Amino acid sequence: MSLATSMENPEQLTIVCDQCHTSVSIPTLAHRQRATCPRCAHTLIFFKNNATEKLHAYALSALLFLLLSLPFNFLTFKASGQKHSIDLPSGITVLIENDYFSLAIITGLATVLLPGLVLIGLAWLSLAQLKQQRPFYLFRLFSFVKALLPWSMAEIFLIGTLVSLIKINELADVTIGLSFFAFVGFSAFTTLAIMQFDPTRYEMWLKQGKPPTPKPLTVAQADASIQRTWALLITSCILYIPANLLPIMYTEIFGQETPNTIIGGVISLWESGSYPVAIIILIASVVVPVAKILILAWLNYSVQRQRTNSQQLRTRYYRLTEGIGRWSMIDVFVVAVLVSLIQMGNTLSIYPGQAALAFCAVVFITMIAAMTFDSRLIWQQWKQLP
Repeated sequence: MSLATSMENPEQLTIVCDQCHTSVSIPTLAHRQRATCPRCAHTLIFFKNNATEKLHAYALSALLFLLLSLPFNFLTFKASGQKHSIDLPSGITVLIENDYFSLAIITGLATVLLPGLVLIGLAWLSLAQLKQQRPFYLFRLFSFVKALLPWSMAEIFLIGTLVSLIKINELADVTIGLSFFAFVGFSAFTTLAIMQFDPTRYEMWLKQGKPPTPKPLTVAQADASIQRTWALLITSCILYIPANLLPIMYTEIFGQETPNTIIGGVISLWESGSYPVAIIILIASVVVPVAKILILAWLNYSVQRQRTNSQQLRTRYYRLTEGIGRWSMIDVFVVAVLVSLIQMGNTLSIYPGQAALAFCAVVFITMIAAMTFDSRLIWQQWKQLP
């Protein structure tokens, strides 16, 4: 077995789980096999044949589709004899020109810039591994890509766009442009590239076969994790009140302005017969944020009280909060698409409400809270730590 092959799938390996700090001996893995921690069921490492080659190809394909999604029409809106078309850059420009600078930054970063940086990083990392080159900056690039992955939301923006099309279908005719189909390809290949990327295996390759070794948890770190998580959860609870009470957007038709709250939008969609869209918005904008806050509060309280029961159940709930939290951004992207597309003066226009930024802040803060919470506290009595 060559050195490169042994680095990809080592015959003998011991990995320390970064979620419960258990040392696990890993056997040789076959194609599409993964090794999980026997204590907390966290995926430690997986193996796929030709994963590096596939990662490089998918990342380059996604970048190509991203470039193709920029210059052409994304959506075209026709109503009352007027027509308005946007591409992705002009959509963000419309938000800036109408003084919705914060919404423009959030949309541009989460849907284009950050996913693009992630793909460039993945393409660079995979190319370096294919060439068996480890320049001095590669580990920093690897850490940078890992940090950006949760904030790359191209697929969520795509779902938000589809929801917005259904919401405005009764108001006017909407035509999908070439950029939309390119963006679908961009989202699909981005997802495929991320699925091929195993941070543990890549870090081992960077360290010449040495597995990652998370530092043992200390009392000071545990106390800081608990206190910061409480602070973030309290902040998100405070912001969630105006996010639901204030309008998330305003619709102006022939000079008459109508405010729309999150719940009001769900009720309106349900009454119009758009039941699937109403359910999606309800789950993404109400159920998920509330569930995430409640679950994290329960987890933080249980570790603060050093509870030792239901450890596997609590770990599963923690992973659930990590996986679903970012999908609450659907409603924010719906507002961004509608505001960018529907700007026809007094005839028909849509404007973002105060709740849009408040709700966006709730999503981001709860995501940071999930990252701040140290899952090892579920399995360790933190007051007995060194």
